[in-house]
Amino acid sequence: MIFHTLTDQQHPALANYRDLTDVALRSAKEPEWGIYIAESLKVLDRALRAGHAPISVLTTPQWCDALLALSEKFPEQSHALPVYVCDEALVESITGFHVHRGTLAAMARPSLPSMESVISQAKRVVVLENIVDHTNMGAVFRSVAGLGCDAVIVSPSCADPLYRRSIRVSMGTVMQVPWTRASSWTELVEVLHSAHFHLAALALDDTAIALDVFAAKPPDKLALILGTEGAGLSKTALESADSLVSIPMSGGVDSLNVAAASAVAMWALR
Repeated sequence: MIFHTLTDQQHPALANYRDLTDVALRSAKEPEWGIYIAESLKVLDRALRAGHAPISVLTTPQWCDALLALSEKFPEQSHALPVYVCDEALVESITGFHVHRGTLAAMARPSLPSMESVISQAKRVVVLENIVDHTNMGAVFRSVAGLGCDAVIVSPSCADPLYRRSIRVSMGTVMQVPWTRASSWTELVEVLHSAHFHLAALALDDTAIALDVFAAKPPDKLALILGTEGAGLSKTALESADSLVSIPMSGGVDSLNVAAASAVAMWALR
């Protein structure tokens, strides 16, 4: 690593770290720029373990020793890596928030694999349709990693799994879970069916099978489809499913948050 102490907020080297709280801007521009932001040493560690390439690091003086220790674990990825060291007030003015985790890294965004390669060895796949909340996106990925699912496919209109908040909520597991984005719902369904996956849509429907009943004898290869936070799955998604499945509820509550529902369903179908 090569450390540079900076005091100028407008230094061109800091461009990747400006206005990180502008969700619309960052969501649109980071894929275009070919980067994503890893927040915290723990997330940076996971990214490096996944083989992702760092472009630069922004940190404060108290985190330099910890960064050096991390670089010793990943000497090739850290070789000649620029590290920009600024005081806390300057980092906050650049990013737009207090970086209490101390370190941010601009990472080269990896190319997304094909759906065929992502599901080639999978038995349990989670399909996300129109999930737009980055917190929910990250929580689903964390459940996928922790509860033994094999891969995630996101629809074209889903939020970016590599957005900073998604990564943070996922505890960096978005780097370890195989995933990709489908170009269309039609393509998604065709690829999954060609690979002999049973498509089960988690939905509120009078004809839906209770999750515990469905889980008693689940298909060998299963794709669990989860819908957007408000309206749930679209008509197109429901019509493409081989089964409709619901989580039995009580207490006058009809459903769970999509992230919680995903965890319950993944655990039952593990």
